[in-house]
Amino acid sequence: MEKAFEAMYPGVDLQREASGSQAAARKVTDLKKPCDIIASADFKVIDKLLIPTYADWNIRFATNQLVLCYTDKSKHADTITADNWYDILQTKGVVWGHSDPNVDPCGYRSLMVLQLAEKYYKKPGLYNMMLANRPEANIRPKSVELVSLLQTGNMDYIWEYLSVAVQHGLKYVVLPDEINLGDYRHDDFYSQAVVKVTGKKPGEFMDMKGDSVTYGVTLLKDAPNKEAALAFLAYMLDPNGGLKILKDQGQPPFIPCRIPSEAMHSTLPTELTGLVEVKN
Repeated sequence: MEKAFEAMYPGVDLQREASGSQAAARKVTDLKKPCDIIASADFKVIDKLLIPTYADWNIRFATNQLVLCYTDKSKHADTITADNWYDILQTKGVVWGHSDPNVDPCGYRSLMVLQLAEKYYKKPGLYNMMLANRPEANIRPKSVELVSLLQTGNMDYIWEYLSVAVQHGLKYVVLPDEINLGDYRHDDFYSQAVVKVTGKKPGEFMDMKGDSVTYGVTLLKDAPNKEAALAFLAYMLDPNGGLKILKDQGQPPFIPCRIPSEAMHSTLPTELTGLVEVKN
């Protein structure tokens, strides 16, 4: 997306800085780093940490689902299926991991999938039995850091978004829609999963409740490069521009993108209003 945008606007240098979504928000709220746009793998991070002080609106632009990734070198790679994956994660000697729930939505979503699996498969205690086979050392700050550990054989299985698995050419187990967080029609079931993560201030905590994976993006109120940032957002949210790239990379976009209320829609810059519909 960056390459395509810079080809259209050669005078603009899009400077990206990757991090877990909560960590990104805290760079603005705690560290006061200058920033134009924040995109989050969980739209709720923008709602909870940035609105209303740092941003006015939050556009939902894409969805995803969690998958369990592995390689040919992974233990039990030849036998793992959507029906037995939770047994394999409990097997002694199998090394698996996920990202840090306190800084990366993929981390708390991984734990949500495990919680939901216990309910879906009706196996009391399954969540704790799986976690008992995952040492703290197997938790990494960002989900993409796990990819290299998987590819080098240092881990057998990792939890990732489907788009990450597709982009890195990984093998993966597709889970039932009832637990993969990829289908909004199961939001009532997903909501049974709750993970406690660090909050806005040191010592504070907040509960993240399970729901379908929805990505959000916002323009910060004090964006230092507002004109160029709006031009990028207009490209990013275009069905023939950035959204097509997302789709090609294994990440289903919302077409058109969504905003939850007329009131919030009315605060959008005019450059974006035609690309977004009001839909909760």
